[in-house]
Amino acid sequence: MSALDSLDLTPIPAEDEALRAPVRAFLEQALRGVPGVTRARSWSGYDPAFSRALGAQGWLGITLPTAYGGGGRSPYARYVLVEEFLNAGAPVGSHWIADRQSGPLILKYGTEAQKRHYLPAICRGEAFFCIGMSEPGAGSDLASVRSRATRTDTGWRLNGQKIWTTNAHHCHYMIALVRSSGEAGDRQQGLSQFIVDLSLPGVTVRPITDQSGDRHFCEVFFDDVALAPEALIGAEGQGWAQVTAELAFERSGPERLYSSIVLFDEWLAFVRQDAATHPQRNTAALRLAGRVLAQLAPLRAMSVAVTGRLARGESPVVESALVKDLGTGVEQLIPAALADDLGTRLAEGQSVPLGLLHTLNYVIQVAPSYSLRGGTRDILRGMIARGLGLR
Repeated sequence: MSALDSLDLTPIPAEDEALRAPVRAFLEQALRGVPGVTRARSWSGYDPAFSRALGAQGWLGITLPTAYGGGGRSPYARYVLVEEFLNAGAPVGSHWIADRQSGPLILKYGTEAQKRHYLPAICRGEAFFCIGMSEPGAGSDLASVRSRATRTDTGWRLNGQKIWTTNAHHCHYMIALVRSSGEAGDRQQGLSQFIVDLSLPGVTVRPITDQSGDRHFCEVFFDDVALAPEALIGAEGQGWAQVTAELAFERSGPERLYSSIVLFDEWLAFVRQDAATHPQRNTAALRLAGRVLAQLAPLRAMSVAVTGRLARGESPVVESALVKDLGTGVEQLIPAALADDLGTRLAEGQSVPLGLLHTLNYVIQVAPSYSLRGGTRDILRGMIARGLGLR
């Protein structure tokens, strides 16, 4: 029996599916008139007011206990919300990390004081978190991180650097994986996680401009940052086990399927409209649409099945890595294939909506990052191979 035998077809409960109608109505109103090239940024989009509006609706922290301001619902409820947010192209980047993984991590490993301090603010859309994992020279090899927290008489002193930290320049806190004992050669041993207030003296955040012109990736530097004892989350030295569980939340959700979906939907609407008047020139396009949907459907089923395991309190690390790797492939296929289709149309003198071309141009530029963020393709495939007993 392999690690993947647990991915059975899993239906989303009716009470959670019922969330779709009110969410769609809300998003239709909130995003009316927003162009596709803006909506294509979705989970890197920064809009604190929108995040607070979601919090007021009770749609942030929906899986967290009501005692901490959450909705007390199952992971299926959050799956439905996220699926709707991404398909609409909502700007969810402000609260994304806090809602997806920082909140659940604090709930699982945090002290009661940490839970009562951070979780209600996350649920209101007022506390934004980023992930402090990757480092220069380490990348997805998290076990080789070199940033270090050293014990002091008053808590901890943090030194080091993180890189590719999404939206760090807009966030209030980082949950950082750092070394608290031993050396980099000790690999997984001696790693711990800390909640770092990014307004503290000694923290420097520098956004990195990517080829699309976005500035959501950042470098973060720690220079003798003084942390209180309660900054440690979970047990000292158990950071590797904690971050591994956290990555299951990062790698398994709809965001690993739908990064290019706004572009695909815009293109599909154009093809359908054109096919109504020129069916003969759209046969290949409709076949391409079927190819994409034939891949998305089973991947979505796998993603929902992983959500089912999370709902049972399990940690489907290998399954999440598989969904992320395969999902990235489809996310990168969409802009490449659509560029071929639209390029052919333009070469033949057909008119293509300028807004669709702008959306394509943006997604083409960011698509290479899809197989880097959340774990590089090579790292994920190594995890999958070990999970299947192949290495």
